[in-house]
Amino acid sequence: MDAMMMDAVGKDMMSMPGMDTMDMAMMQECMDACSACEQACTVCSTQLMSCAPACMNCADMCNTMMRAMMRMQGMTPASMMAMLDACVAMCQTCMDECMQHADHSEVCKMCAQSCQACMDACAKVRAAMMSAA
Repeated sequence: MDAMMMDAVGKDMMSMPGMDTMDMAMMQECMDACSACEQACTVCSTQLMSCAPACMNCADMCNTMMRAMMRMQGMTPASMMAMLDACVAMCQTCMDECMQHADHSEVCKMCAQSCQACMDACAKVRAAMMSAA
């Protein structure tokens, strides 16, 4: 399903200026990282620790980022980069909060690791967009 979905997304993405050279596998990796982070943050938010609000916000941001990447119509490179920046910022906030509990909570540790992976994937897509511009 991922390959079929990326073929469809790829066709939509080609209409965005400067995106005709974007690596669809890298985009899929970013969507997968966003999805994994959303799931980890959702689980972590149920731990009722002080990181819960940041986790819920991060889960929402990751879901929004992933959905925007699947639906490229109406997206501009500037708006996509702003969303990637917002996702990175929210993941950083969540990771910072969860790291305060990572020594005694495996869930928070897992959440922080997922946030880092999502930040890395978003930064990679953003860098590719910048080099394509």
